[in-house]
Parts: sequence; structure tokens; C-alpha cells
Amino acid sequence: MPENTQSNDPQITAHQKDHSDTSVTWQKFSVPFDYPVYFTERLFDPQNTVLLDTVNRFEPNKRHRIIVFVDGGLLEVRPELPREIQAYADFHSDSLELVTAAITMPAGEKIKAELHFIEQMQKAMAEHHIDRHSYVLAIGGGALLDAVGLAAATSHRGIRHIRVPTTVLSQNDSGVGVKNGVNLFGQKNYIGTFAPPFAVLNDYDYIRSLSQRDKIAGMAEAVKVALIRDADFYQWLEHNADALAIFQEDAMKYMIKRCAELHMQQIAHGGDPFETGSARPLDYGHWAAHKLEIITRYHLRHGEAVAIGLALDTRYSVLSGLLAHGEENRVCFLLEHLGFKLWHPGLITKSPDGQLTVLRGLTEFREHLGGALTITLLEKLGSGVEVHKMDDELVMQSIQWLKARCD
Repeated sequence: MPENTQSNDPQITAHQKDHSDTSVTWQKFSVPFDYPVYFTERLFDPQNTVLLDTVNRFEPNKRHRIIVFVDGGLLEVRPELPREIQAYADFHSDSLELVTAAITMPAGEKIKAELHFIEQMQKAMAEHHIDRHSYVLAIGGGALLDAVGLAAATSHRGIRHIRVPTTVLSQNDSGVGVKNGVNLFGQKNYIGTFAPPFAVLNDYDYIRSLSQRDKIAGMAEAVKVALIRDADFYQWLEHNADALAIFQEDAMKYMIKRCAELHMQQIAHGGDPFETGSARPLDYGHWAAHKLEIITRYHLRHGEAVAIGLALDTRYSVLSGLLAHGEENRVCFLLEHLGFKLWHPGLITKSPDGQLTVLRGLTEFREHLGGALTITLLEKLGSGVEVHKMDDELVMQSIQWLKARCD
């Protein structure tokens, strides 16, 4: 007779019997990510093969279908751009098929304010039968790249996305990263994905078209990444502040490329490219900056808000005993030399309960991280350190210190 496996032990409960056959099998695999980041000029000159080489990377003997979304603000200063794109595709028609004329999208944060624009782009992709072997080309600033990246990542579970950043901020920071997103429920980048681009094509010619304000704004991220990761680069920024202040091209090109390299290094080798943990060192100064953008209804550029956030957290680092006294003045002097104003009255606006509105940024930062607050501060210029609490009183003292600088 077969052995009776039914236990008669009265000590084994029904609940234990129900789970006696529980087992677990772990699934584990790794997926490598790699993408080129080019630095070039005159990308759509037919003699420049960067875009052609990019789309031919995996399938060189194929005619590649491309849909293009372009920043409306860029077209105001580069109205000839759609014709240049079409002429490039026509010249390389054996390899490139532009499925429709470049589609104009809203400039700046407006594109991130309504999900309608995401649906509009997804509809265009569907109508033109853009599949996972086609390409979505986004040409514009960081807001446009964020939005197009989200639309591409969520269509067909991921369409190849080529970024063409056209601002200092997007070329040296957001454009080379792996994040996409739009704003919702009063929170910045609440809806988003981690989806690396297929390629990033930086064209310095677009930097020449920028306003002085936008050129200045993009330098904040260079100061930020130097402060937390590279003392030598920080010293270079100080020594070349005069050249950067007048947008001297050699200095600007080096600043953009070095800043991009440091961001790429952190993403690839920092141990957490998709931010599954609580630390976000590349967001130094950003907890206040993100809130300031919302408080000012985005009248402050992202870089302008980041500069204020850097100054605030550098002063806080001193007050909390991490950073040597006087270093906050050194950082503020550099930022001001580059052209930043380090005060905005939005820092002292209050919510109905009497609390400083900007302090809500800490709560939102913690929620975005999953409930555990981790803030990067400075222990010396070029070296960041993580802390897990912020003293509201010291934050308020830091704000008052900044206010006193502008009085």
C-alpha cells in the first residue's frame, strides 16, 4: 500500500496544512544598457552622418522609419529646422523615411502640465504605424525630452527614442539620463518611467541660439555635480567663471561635456541607475528647487531654482556642522558670478497652516523616495554626504541668510 501522507497530528493546524507545500523559485537576469552620447555641430547638415550612423547601429541595411517631435519655442528662433530635417531625410532616403513633417509641441513646462500632450504624441505614433523598430526623435529642451520620452516608453512598451537636446541644461544633465516624466497632482514628474534613450545627439549649434537667461540657467547643474562629485571640476568652474559669464565657446563646450560625463558616470557606476533605493545624489539642491518651481508657477527656470537650492543646502551644510564656514560664500559667489540670483520671495511664502510652503518640498521628496528621507549635503566642496533628516529651524535660518544677502 502507498504510504499515507496525511498527518493525524492534532498539533498541525488547518492553516499549516494549507501552506505545507509552499515553495519559491527565484527569477534573476541582467539586461545591459548602452547608448552613445554624441557631441557634434550642424546635426542636420547632410554631410554630418551622426544621425545616420545612429539609426544604422543595429540594422545597417534597412530603411528606418522616423517620427519627429520638435519644441515650439525652438522653432521661433530656428523656423527653418523642419525643412532642414526633411532635406536630411531626403538626402539619405536609402536609410531614412520621415513618416510625416516634424510635429510641433508646446515649449517649456506646458508640455508636462497636461497628459493630453502625451496622448497626442501616442496617437501620432499609432496613426503613422511607428513600431518598436522605428524611431521617435525629440528635438528640444529638457521638458520636451521628458514628455516625448514618456510617450515613447509607454507606446508598444518602448519605442526607440533618440534625444536631440537643445539647451545647456538638457545637454549637460537631463538629456543624457534615463528618466522621463510629466507633472501631475501638483508634483513634479509624478508620472514617469526609467527608460534609457537609444542615443543622445548633442549639437552645440543650438546653444548659440539660446537666450542669455537660458544659457545661464543650464550652468546650475554643472555647479551641482561638481560640488558633489568632482573638486577639480569645481575649481575649473571657479577659474573659468569669467569666460562662462560671457559664454565663451571653448569654456561652454568643456563645461557641457564634463558635466554630462559626470552625470553619466553617476548613473552607470553609482550603483542605482533606476533609483530603487532612497539616495539621489544628483538631486542635490533639488528638494527646494522643485517646490520653488511649483510655487512660482514655473516663472523660475529649473536651473534658476536649482541655483537657489544649491545655495540653500550649502548654507545648511555649514549650519549643521558638515561643511567648513566660509565655503557657502564661495559657492554663492560662483553662482552669482555666473549670473544667478540667489533669492526669490517664494522661499518665504506660507501655507494656510502658517508653515513655509517650501518645507512641503521635503515631505514630497520623502514620498517620492518611498517614505525614507535621504538628502545629499556637502562635507567639502567636491564631496557629497547623505543625511536622513533635516532640521526645519536650520532650513529657516538658511533661508533668512539668503534673504540677507539680497537686502
